[in-house]
Amino acid sequence: MAMYLIGDVQGCDGALQRLLDILAFSPSRDTLYILGDLVNRGPASAAVLRRMMVYGDAARCILGNHDLHLLAIAHGARSPQHNDTLEGILAAPDRAAMLDWLQHQPLARQLDIQGKTWLLVHAGVLPQWSASKTLTLAREVETLLQSPHASDFFHGMYRNTPTLWDDALTGIDRLRTIVNALTRLRFCTVQGEMEFKTKEGAAAAPDGFLPWFDVPGRATQDVVVAFGHWSTLGRLNRDNLYALDTGCVWGGKLSALRLDVGTKASNHPDHPNHQLIQVDCKAEQQPGR
Repeated sequence: MAMYLIGDVQGCDGALQRLLDILAFSPSRDTLYILGDLVNRGPASAAVLRRMMVYGDAARCILGNHDLHLLAIAHGARSPQHNDTLEGILAAPDRAAMLDWLQHQPLARQLDIQGKTWLLVHAGVLPQWSASKTLTLAREVETLLQSPHASDFFHGMYRNTPTLWDDALTGIDRLRTIVNALTRLRFCTVQGEMEFKTKEGAAAAPDGFLPWFDVPGRATQDVVVAFGHWSTLGRLNRDNLYALDTGCVWGGKLSALRLDVGTKASNHPDHPNHQLIQVDCKAEQQPGR
């Protein structure tokens, strides 16, 4: 059995198919973990969701900001944007099944591999959150998303505040802060104050802000964190960090990290116990990008 972590697909089903062909992926034997943003901006978002649904328990996904954006549109809480490519889902005869499947995906997952704890998130983790706290907070949001009151959350989701976590936060402010951290975070202060305007790489950090993973003493530094979302980040030379959004929808690459117990052979320059497999995505790049 092989386990693979895959970065942001964003509706690029053709690239995903090519990658799975290289992996010789079999849903009866192997498991995929998709790090969020399955949909949007690419040409075939509906095909990606249908594929994941067919794979069943062999495809284990987490929610990204684009996935939540789709759900917000479906709940009438948001209007489609000019560069969205979600109509293939929203107008599909199996729309309800796809949206229900997506809405039941988690915001974070934990794996235990070779004695190490792995935390899977879409964007990042606030420095004061441990892996266990991250999972607990994610479950608060997931419980609401999977309830009859999900629409209430989506109608209050789109704000950048609060920017600073406080355990005393309640209601929609608490839930929004959890979601913003897990699905949108790139930069924060050492106190954990978030900043959402800057989308460039780590060198573009605003004054007083750091990439979330560079905050000294962050509570997840003793676990392995795998994330996507930040296509402009580039490769990380860290033993306990895997950044797997390699810009497929922008004409970059779609990346899979193979996690096999006992594997020694590898082509990953920074993590010799794991193998990085990539496919080129120039064919997926949309006009104007």
